[in-house]
Amino acid sequence: MSGAVLTAGGALAERILNVLAEATADTPGVTRIAYGPGERFAHNLVREEAQKLGVAARTDAAGNLYLMLSGRDPDLPALVIGSHLDSVAHGGNFDGAAGVVAGLALMAELMAQGVRLHRDLIVLATRAEEAVWFPLSYPGSQAALGLLDPEALEAKRSDSGRTLAEHMREEGFEPDAVRRGVPGIDAGRITAFVEVHIEQGPRLVAAGAPVGIVTGIAGGFRYVGAKCLGAYAHSGAEPRFARHDAVLGFADLVAALEIEWDALEREGHEATITFGRVQSDPTQHGGSRVLGELGFTLDVRSTEATVLERVEARLRTILAEVSARRGVAFELGQRFTWEPATMSADLAAKLDRAATELQMRAPHVPSGAGHDAATFAGAGIPTAMVFVRNENGSHNPHESMEIADLDQAIRLLFRFVTDFDNPSDQP
Repeated sequence: MSGAVLTAGGALAERILNVLAEATADTPGVTRIAYGPGERFAHNLVREEAQKLGVAARTDAAGNLYLMLSGRDPDLPALVIGSHLDSVAHGGNFDGAAGVVAGLALMAELMAQGVRLHRDLIVLATRAEEAVWFPLSYPGSQAALGLLDPEALEAKRSDSGRTLAEHMREEGFEPDAVRRGVPGIDAGRITAFVEVHIEQGPRLVAAGAPVGIVTGIAGGFRYVGAKCLGAYAHSGAEPRFARHDAVLGFADLVAALEIEWDALEREGHEATITFGRVQSDPTQHGGSRVLGELGFTLDVRSTEATVLERVEARLRTILAEVSARRGVAFELGQRFTWEPATMSADLAAKLDRAATELQMRAPHVPSGAGHDAATFAGAGIPTAMVFVRNENGSHNPHESMEIADLDQAIRLLFRFVTDFDNPSDQP
């Protein structure tokens, strides 16, 4: 991946990521299906590499993997570093996996330098973070804290049609214990949770910085089966005044929401508004027809809950206005939501100090995508995220993280954890 001189941990990370890429290759990218063979291989590989280092490993009822490096005082709440090991279909090799491997690499680096931390260090590899497999927000990390809604176990995997409970059981885990809320780790035994993840946008590339410190994780709402309903008609015979055109109704909706987005940005708010799928029935549409039905998805995200509420209220007003003007109707269908997560200012300050001591550029950036870290922050656990520079986004085979940048993240983690209980580090 790179000719840079790496830490011992960075060299281990490079080797593991190369093995993962080869073993889970699915042209043109990699596929590690949640509770499937690719995710299973990744968890087994990480466990084996940890055990080679002499690190204790265990799994919980949902199959989340915990690797523990003992500190000097086992009575203290632990530092937890984690991410996920599943991927989308034909995705990139680094989304999720880079964070787990960075945690294991940190352990290797601590051992190589003969450093024993004041408190236990746990690396957590979660299950099923990618919602493409199960239509759920972070079921693995939710289960780790004993917070997974029992109904979530009946969610069906997109490729197999079988439930999360069935897949857990097939992999040798205990969905009944998950249903009862048996946690894999006690939230009260975690002093901080830190997730390393590739950035899925262009901010760090644009800034020329190898890593960034995340300020917050966007929440959002999504309508996955929305429709604009008009009336089919002949394109030449139907006069404009009589038309109920689903295309024009949908276009008005798009334009009005973009005006709202412009207003939000002028006021200094971060948000994204995305129409991810737009489609018509190929047996009904045609070059000589006014379209009577158009389906679409709508995805709105922001780190600010008040922004989400504002956009949703504006959406309702727009739908009423467009329906009246165009003679169409809207059916939004099922609504899927997830809450924003604010990162710990204290942990961000500690990461800032570590970066300053290392003379490392680490700008503050938001996360528009969701992450397991949101589960921990939502449970009241002090939480932080470190992004690693990555070109070409994620959820595609062209993720382009450099191992030298991941090595910078490992160095940052090393300074962060070794300074964590240092009195001189306190503000």
